[in-house]
Amino acid sequence: MSEKDKKAAAGKPEGESSEPEKEKKTAAGGAEPEAGKKAAQSSGADAAKEAPEAEKSHEPTAEEKLAAEKDKYLRLAAEYDNFRKRSAREREAMFNDVRSDTILQLLPVYDNLERALAAATKDEAYRKGVEMTMTQFMEILKRMGVTPIEAVGKKFDASVHNAVMHVEDKDRGAGEIVEEFQKGFTLGGKVIRCSMVKVAN
Repeated sequence: MSEKDKKAAAGKPEGESSEPEKEKKTAAGGAEPEAGKKAAQSSGADAAKEAPEAEKSHEPTAEEKLAAEKDKYLRLAAEYDNFRKRSAREREAMFNDVRSDTILQLLPVYDNLERALAAATKDEAYRKGVEMTMTQFMEILKRMGVTPIEAVGKKFDASVHNAVMHVEDKDRGAGEIVEEFQKGFTLGGKVIRCSMVKVAN
């Protein structure tokens, strides 16, 4: 039997493929992508519907808005209070610095009055006038919060005294101030001028 006859007997003509196989290929290659496309479109539409609902659920309530505004107000009030206190401290510090500088400019007047009182004179009226001027000057300094620093007979303190001379004195204790050359002063507890002193070794 020839090759042609064998093919005819098998019922499959030459060059002809099976139809069911074509259908299977089409079903496998064509139907599934279409189904995937539809599924993706459907899930996208569902997500778009859910998004506005999610936004609505996170919208703050009136109570939450009020609480947020109250918190903002309290923070602002605290910041303003801190600013007010800081400004007051800065103004006070500036005032004290200006007052201290002014008093320092006036202290040479005190030094001259003190020298005038220490000088010997037979003119009692003159001496009395200098004493009255010194008393008035000291009252003004006192009202301004200025206090003289004690020196003679006290123990030397480097924070308020400036030792410009040392002397050997067996009758005095070590570090005791035996003489004051220039009076020192404090203003509100702060030293504005140290006392210039002589200290015993």
